[in-house]
Amino acid sequence: MINFWYSLIDAILPFQWAELEFMKNALLAVLLVSTVFGILGTMIVNNKMAFFSDALGHGAFTGVALGSIMGIFKPIHGAIVFSIAFSILITIVKNRSKTSTDTIIGVFSSIAISAGLVLLSIGGKNINKYSNYLYGDLLSITPSDLVMLLIAFVGVLLLWLLLFNKMLLISVNQSLARSRGINTLLIETIFTSAIAIIVTVGIQWVGLLLINSMLVLPAAAARNVSFNVRQYHLLSVVFALFSGISGLILSYYWNSTTGATIVLISAGIYFLTLALKNKVG
Repeated sequence: MINFWYSLIDAILPFQWAELEFMKNALLAVLLVSTVFGILGTMIVNNKMAFFSDALGHGAFTGVALGSIMGIFKPIHGAIVFSIAFSILITIVKNRSKTSTDTIIGVFSSIAISAGLVLLSIGGKNINKYSNYLYGDLLSITPSDLVMLLIAFVGVLLLWLLLFNKMLLISVNQSLARSRGINTLLIETIFTSAIAIIVTVGIQWVGLLLINSMLVLPAAAARNVSFNVRQYHLLSVVFALFSGISGLILSYYWNSTTGATIVLISAGIYFLTLALKNKVG
């Protein structure tokens, strides 16, 4: 499959940057990640969960620390397991507590990032080798990493096909969803677990400090200029793909950080759509 991708790029993109193997890998990663982020971001924005996805990144960092200390699996595998458990715990506490959602998420987020830093630094260890989880390095992605991304991509699409209507109804009116016999806690748990997996898989290439922006900005921009649900999702994916591809190419010519370049382009699109929204309004 990867050889077919390389051949396809050589055939349709006669540019200098496209001749490099690491750029071909990064381009495929951007296509997969941007599409997934564009899809998931719509529900994150609808449910006012921007802070939640940021907290999951902090939880993933703690998972990396646990995986590294235990040494029985790769740090990223520990991060995925911990992030799923972390997301389920937050969802349960949020649904059963009268405390405001942002307060609950803030508490869990603070604990997670602090615990991760303490675990990684115990005994005076140098934590700089884990800095890639903070800043990310999209250009370091390998063919085996692409397989993981492809699995996550297919999983999100299947989740969307099976649960989209229920998740949409829950985001609009949770009480109405319950009256229709929908197990809102179960659906929320599945959805937040999916976000946890995507965030955790993505932070090693996008970075903990940037991944939430890449999830939220395309969807927020799409919401500014869309008039129905179909437009909202389509524009979110289009904005995410445009930001990802243009950010990757510009970062090559500018010699800048890829993730940050993508986020800046997404932010530019957001403010442009916000201006259009205010002008029309």
